Formats: sequence, C-alpha cells, structure tokens
Amino acid sequence: MTNRERVIASINFKKTDYIPHNVDFTEQIYEKITEEFGSDYLSRIDNHITVTDLSKPQIKIKDGYFRDEFGVVWNKTGADKDIGIPDKYLIKTESDLDNYVFPPVDEKFIRSQCEKLTASDDDNFRMVNIGFSLYERVWTLMGIEDTLCNMLIEPEMMHGFFKRVCQRNLEILDIALEYDFDGVLFGDDWGQQKHLIMGRNTWCEFIKPNLKLMYEKVKSKNKYVAQHSCGDIREIMDDLIELGLNVYQTYQPEIYGLDYAKNLQGKIAIWGGISTQHDLPYKTPGEIKEITKNTINHFKETGGLIASPTHSVPADVPLENIKAMIDVFLDSHNA
Repeated sequence: MTNRERVIASINFKKTDYIPHNVDFTEQIYEKITEEFGSDYLSRIDNHITVTDLSKPQIKIKDGYFRDEFGVVWNKTGADKDIGIPDKYLIKTESDLDNYVFPPVDEKFIRSQCEKLTASDDDNFRMVNIGFSLYERVWTLMGIEDTLCNMLIEPEMMHGFFKRVCQRNLEILDIALEYDFDGVLFGDDWGQQKHLIMGRNTWCEFIKPNLKLMYEKVKSKNKYVAQHSCGDIREIMDDLIELGLNVYQTYQPEIYGLDYAKNLQGKIAIWGGISTQHDLPYKTPGEIKEITKNTINHFKETGGLIASPTHSVPADVPLENIKAMIDVFLDSHNA
C-alpha cells in the first residue's frame, strides 16, 4: 500500500498492513531534532500526510512580534514561541466590526500553495489547511471574553461576524477545490479539559450552520473533511457525525481514553492518540514505546486511526522520547 492508500483505508475503517502515522513539530523542537539527529531525520520519519496551509505567512514586525493577514499582531515573547497571543484586539464594538475590512482572498497565493501541494512527488495523503477557521478567527479579532459574552447578549451582531468569516472560507475553498488533493483540514478549538468552551447550544447556534456550509462544499468535490479541535468535544460528536466529518483531530487520550474511540468506529476516524500533555514530556522512553505500541495495537484490526502526537510536538518534550515514539511507528512497518 502507498501512504495515501493506507490513510484512506484507515479513514474508512479498513484494516491496513500497518497503522498510518504523522508527526509535526513546533519550530523550537524542530531545530533541536535536526541538530541532534541530522537534517534528513524528518524524511526518515515517513510521515503519511502532507499538509499545505492556505493562510498567508505572518510578517515579522519586530523581535517576537508578528502580524497575520487579518492585521492581528501576535506576541511570541512568552513561553509559547509557536503561536503566541494577540497583542491587542481590533474589534471591541459593533462599530469596529462594521468598519473592519476583511483581507481579500489572495487567489494567486491560494493557487500557488495548491500547485505546490499537487506537484509533490511523494505518495502521501494530501490536504490543505484552513486554520482559525471560525470561532478562533472571531476571538482573535475580538477577544475570547467579549466573543463569548456577545454570543449571548449581541447574537445578531455575532451571527453576522461568523457569517463573514465563513463566506471568506468558502471563497478560499472555491479556488482550492479546483485542485487534485485528498482533503481539507479545518482548525478551530472548541474544547476545554472538560466540556465545550461555549456550550453545545451556543455552538449549535453560531458554529454548526457555518461548519455545515464549509463541510458540504468540500464533500461536494468528493474530498475528505478533517476537523482539528483541542479539548473535550464529546457533546457535539453526534453533530459532527451528522455533518459528515471524516476525521477528528486531535484525539487526546488524557481526555477520552482509548475506549471512547469505539463509539466512533465506522463514523469518524481519529487523528492523534499520543499525548503531548501527559505523556511525551514526562514519561521515560521505555514508557513512551509501550504507550505508542498500545495505541496503534488498539486499532490494528479495525482501522480508524492516524497515529500522531496530539499536537505539534512542543519544546518541552525530550528528544529521546520523540525518537522512542517514532521508532515504534517505523518498527510497525515490519511487524
């Protein structure tokens, strides 16, 4: 089987010769890995998925500060050098929202990204990514507290806000879906350690209808839909099944355990399973090997898993633990 065939089979809950896997890294840990294991180490991992981002790169404005295409300045001077936090919020009032001009979709950039992806000569499953796709895009402009409050006290304004974000995503998809790749990954964190951030009723009112439009557009072109959301989103898993979600990323074992995945068998495949919160930073290499083996063996007969750390591997993970996990992935090829 090719990597692409293996991923598609697993998404469709078919047994594969071995479980497909994928490992991403934050910039900080990537530098350590290449220094320790060589610049060709990433190519030796045999990642099964190639993802191309459809968001334009952030522009550095000074040390530790970067501006995204929406005009948000991200402060990366703290512990989180990967994403950071907004330096200030651009929309505080309804007047601010009315006057805010969304960045135009850069068709040339979207096409260049898609052309680069489809021109790749690997045999991977290929995806485009739209990060900060709904709720996260709104709160990065308005702030989390104001976003949550306004969804309750200013619903008409917020419906319009979400609709504008969604319509821009649909414009991007109209261009991207002309190309021959396998699926679209949407990023939008809705979960806390327990339960949804905004509650199911609010999620269903503001997010679900827009998500439906985005998923339908992707599936109309016979492509797979994957959704990233950190945290506990069990409350809306039936809604995501209803909407036709194919792959849920990221499946955090410290939240769900592995047995919960049985509820999703035949419905939604999972992407994740190796904890970057509880396991990779703190366990011994031997323990990481056992955890990784147990995770992939749990799905060996049924499919439904893309084995992966539950987030891009952060800087606090020991290199020997990363190697231990990847060694198990690669050893499974010959098991």
